[in-house]
Amino acid sequence: MTEPSGPEPSGTEPSRTEWSGRLAPELPPLAGAARVLMLIALVLAAFNLRPAVTSVGPVLEEIRATLGMGGLLAGLLTALPAVCFVAFGALAPRLVARTFPSRVLWIALAAVTVGLALRPFLPTSVTFVLLSCLALGGIGVANIMMPVIVRRAFPHRVGFATGVYSMGLTLGAAIAAAVTVPLSAALGGDWRYGLVAWAVPAGLALVVWMGVARWIRQRSGGPPPGATSEGLRISRSRTAWAVALAFGLQGMQAYITMGWVPQIYRDAGLSATYAGVLLALIPAIGIPTSFLVPTIGARMRSQSGLIVGLTALSLVAYLGLWFMPTTVPWLWVVIMGVSQGTFPLVLAMIGMRARTSAGVVSLSSFGQSMGYLIAIPGPIVVGALYGATGGWDIALGLMILLLVPQAIAGYFAGRQRYVEDDLGL
Repeated sequence: MTEPSGPEPSGTEPSRTEWSGRLAPELPPLAGAARVLMLIALVLAAFNLRPAVTSVGPVLEEIRATLGMGGLLAGLLTALPAVCFVAFGALAPRLVARTFPSRVLWIALAAVTVGLALRPFLPTSVTFVLLSCLALGGIGVANIMMPVIVRRAFPHRVGFATGVYSMGLTLGAAIAAAVTVPLSAALGGDWRYGLVAWAVPAGLALVVWMGVARWIRQRSGGPPPGATSEGLRISRSRTAWAVALAFGLQGMQAYITMGWVPQIYRDAGLSATYAGVLLALIPAIGIPTSFLVPTIGARMRSQSGLIVGLTALSLVAYLGLWFMPTTVPWLWVVIMGVSQGTFPLVLAMIGMRARTSAGVVSLSSFGQSMGYLIAIPGPIVVGALYGATGGWDIALGLMILLLVPQAIAGYFAGRQRYVEDDLGL
């Protein structure tokens, strides 16, 4: 497989065989300091794509008390991230068809910054939710842009670059969850200051990406490269559906484990504190895993075996939770942390399963938006089963059953095939 050394000459169109594994970059290939600086910019952007979500849970009780937020609206707030990721992520292809992906990313980061800065200080629960929508909408668009920018800036190192920014995602989520409460206490004990603090790194990322977008525009020496997905009926691609199902089913498992694993351990007899520590191990293990798994996967001709193997680890962890939850409880969460390497692997595969710029944009939007839509019902159904039965047998059985379609979808998503092949392009 060969990669382009630069943009295709004007007025020429590469043949189908020449396109194999290739994507016209947004700018000439990066080297040296420019490559390092772009990686730093990607990590900074990725770091800011989860605090808007994970900073709310630790202070949700205080938010509800201060704003008079009812249970229904609080429930909507917890479901809002996935809904916004679906709704706003679907808009990304239209935006990137009109300008550089780097410019779309800084506009998305601007929405994140404004939403985070304003939502704690407006006086009603409705305005809090609406401004949360603004921030989460920006994140939804940025989610789509990250694989696109990685594929354009690092055509030879998609797995490595995906692993680097996936670590940023994991760090941002974990730090925001852990630091928001003590940060609020240090800033006078007001939850508002703990939340608004996350607008600062988001604003820094915004400034950096405004500079990156300007630099890219200058280096490209012309108008934005065509990345329109008009006429590309991505929903007709079997590969795109495999990626979407793999993304959605692994996301469903992640939401279930992060939401319900502490309760499983507490019902087994462990203390709330110990259960919380065990839960924290999952994202902690996920930090190195986020880097290693896509880096290794990108070196393979097919990622099918790797993603099936990671899914099998989830089976081991769930069986341990079911039959031996208190025997070696730390082992099951360590295995779950490793198994969730499926998330950065599927992100990397978005850049590997399309030849063209339009293909990557469309696959990123379709795969992630449809994936988040698939993931939404998982924790709700598991919670309903737990509430109806008072135990975990049926819920854990369902979680294990859902690993079967996840493995099948992952197998087909991991094959070395491109969405353009499915569409006859």
